[in-house]
Amino acid sequence: MEDELQKEESKDNSIRVDLVRSWQEEQIVDLYRAAGWWKEEMDASKINDLIRGSFLFAVAIDISTGRAVGMGRVISDGIADAYIQDMVVQGDKRGWGVGTMILTRLLEECRFRKISWIGLIAEPGKEVFYRSLGFSPMPGHVPMLFHGEVKEC
Repeated sequence: MEDELQKEESKDNSIRVDLVRSWQEEQIVDLYRAAGWWKEEMDASKINDLIRGSFLFAVAIDISTGRAVGMGRVISDGIADAYIQDMVVQGDKRGWGVGTMILTRLLEECRFRKISWIGLIAEPGKEVFYRSLGFSPMPGHVPMLFHGEVKEC
């Protein structure tokens, strides 16, 4: 079922991070639920479309079970700009360095592909984690989300 592109294992070999083009839908849905991002009206059968539509999609795998315990993805034009999105680690694996492994793998791949601008929107309380890996706030910029209706021109 999994389509492995590249792998990176933890120092203790208990967790591996793979860049994938597909994954078992229910495992990814479980991660979205763990983060509080899954809405029940969403269609789980579209998960692999989401993965394939991402520039990069990383899955952290518990080697003993083969299950996804974390994920992160990159949205990008593939040339200049990239956004880290949907970073999550299963609750019982937090504090193991899994998030660092996922983010490091995504950043390395973006840099390898010569993408120089890499941004993200951090959830409150996660700033220290992202700062420790080289991110900083963007003074003068405000993240915004569209909630209106599209107006005809």
